[in-house]
Amino acid sequence: MIYNDDTTGRVVELMKNNDDSERKGIFTTGIVCTGKNDEQKIALFFTGRNHAGENLTEVLRQRNAGLGAPIQMCDALSRNQSKEFETILSNCLVHGRRNFVDVYDNFPEECWYVIETLGKVYKNDETAKKRSLSPEERLRFHQTESGPVMEQLHKWMTEQLSEKKTEPNSGLGKAIAYMLKHWDKLTRFLTVAGVPLDNNLCERAIKKVVLHRKNSMYYKTRCGAYVGDMFMSLIHTCNLNNINPFNYLTELQRNTKSVFKTPSAWMPWNYQATLRALPP
Repeated sequence: MIYNDDTTGRVVELMKNNDDSERKGIFTTGIVCTGKNDEQKIALFFTGRNHAGENLTEVLRQRNAGLGAPIQMCDALSRNQSKEFETILSNCLVHGRRNFVDVYDNFPEECWYVIETLGKVYKNDETAKKRSLSPEERLRFHQTESGPVMEQLHKWMTEQLSEKKTEPNSGLGKAIAYMLKHWDKLTRFLTVAGVPLDNNLCERAIKKVVLHRKNSMYYKTRCGAYVGDMFMSLIHTCNLNNINPFNYLTELQRNTKSVFKTPSAWMPWNYQATLRALPP
């Protein structure tokens, strides 16, 4: 499972003398990868010219080619997608919901209906978590409980536009059009086991690296950004796996040779077992 997103960044010195790239913006990408049943989470951050989809492509190049297409959760921006590797693409329900929240004051009745309907789906998802359902059991549960709810919402939205109950160019009309345009990807959780409802996991990760960048008074060079991203990737990966980052980084420094020799044995979730196995 892969979550990804990006945000605009800032590097004070842009290497003006030898940087002739046509793309002048700086972006910080966040990618969070989870294993089966959301175990062994990894956070990766990249600051530079590349968009989220391009950074995702570089990550997927390191993936075992024999594995099937991963599930990808992101918002609907095309720049979040890899142009080289196939993924099971799903879009974030929170992004769709947010459009209705933004125009709620102008269309309170219609927006409340949408927000309340999506709330039922989230309540179902919370029930699935409390019951510790497997991905396949969760899929069937959502198909039974959330499927009819989303079908009714789709019907309502379609009628709003087709029967001219809502002005297409209004804020409400644009919010509805967004949902209908991306409906299949927004409702992927009803057809594929394990698909989450939203991209909140990655968006929370992005906030961490943005805060670090701000506290650093922004990065002076892209080399500095690389170092910052590397340490934030390690630290946030530890946080996601409930591991003390300070202790983890300390042991990596103490056992540098062993880390370089067998890096897979020094991941946050298994480094303590590796330490116990070291000769006295």
